[in-house]
Amino acid sequence: MPSSVVELLDLFDLEAIEDNLFRGRQPHTLMQRVFGGQVLAQALVAAIRTVPDRFSCHSLHSYFLRPGDTAVPIVYDVESLREGRSFATRRVVARQHGRAIFFVTANFQVPEEGLEHQDPMPDVPSPEDCRPAVEPASDSVQEEWQREWSALDVRPVADSREGGRLDPGVHPARSQWWIRASGQLPDDPVSQLAAFTYASDMTLLPATLVPHGLYIQSPGMQAASLDHAIWFHRPFRADEWWLYDQVSPSASGGRGLALARVFSQSGQLVASVAQEGLVRVRS
Repeated sequence: MPSSVVELLDLFDLEAIEDNLFRGRQPHTLMQRVFGGQVLAQALVAAIRTVPDRFSCHSLHSYFLRPGDTAVPIVYDVESLREGRSFATRRVVARQHGRAIFFVTANFQVPEEGLEHQDPMPDVPSPEDCRPAVEPASDSVQEEWQREWSALDVRPVADSREGGRLDPGVHPARSQWWIRASGQLPDDPVSQLAAFTYASDMTLLPATLVPHGLYIQSPGMQAASLDHAIWFHRPFRADEWWLYDQVSPSASGGRGLALARVFSQSGQLVASVAQEGLVRVRS
């Protein structure tokens, strides 16, 4: 996985193979399958590169179909579904070894003025008052984090350090994290959106396990992202702190659902995210 912002940006620099056809590189990693956030971000970049500059992505809806192979590049095939005056739509299929591993439909809009309202930001400690996710930790955990995830600065809110907290009467579970890129990103909206999309897949599934006292690494746990949706409400920077306020309203049938609101540090609701994942416990 990218260990710096420079390596993260390299992931978003797709090779154009043909019209509407792109190839994404793979980072060096010890993970057994491609990180879902990487496929999400690269597919979004592929879609953006096929729409006129006047459009901005306002939502994406995706499905993870097969585990990605970390040893070979991923090919992204973009199909134009709509090219209107106000909206444009793209569908992207990611392929490896001749098979689809991921689908996403992304919708774009020419920015315009409209009605405004939003949820208030939760009252949480500032990121400066929250400890990084791997401190304190063993040398092996520190080394693994630095190798795989140090392109991101991730800080759980105090009562989310062990995954999250029970929230009786409101939600079965809540998990809150401050996240940002670990260095400055270019000002262009594509880099900012891609970096956020990459990071958005990191902590959602663990929130579905909080009511059960389990973790992704728990013995017998089989966990994988099944789908992922993002709605972009307002412009923001992924290299400045954003609060990932996550709840899990339900788990059943071997699947867990996580919903999240994304707030800038100034209190703006900038995005919403939803994900259902496999959370199967084997005896």
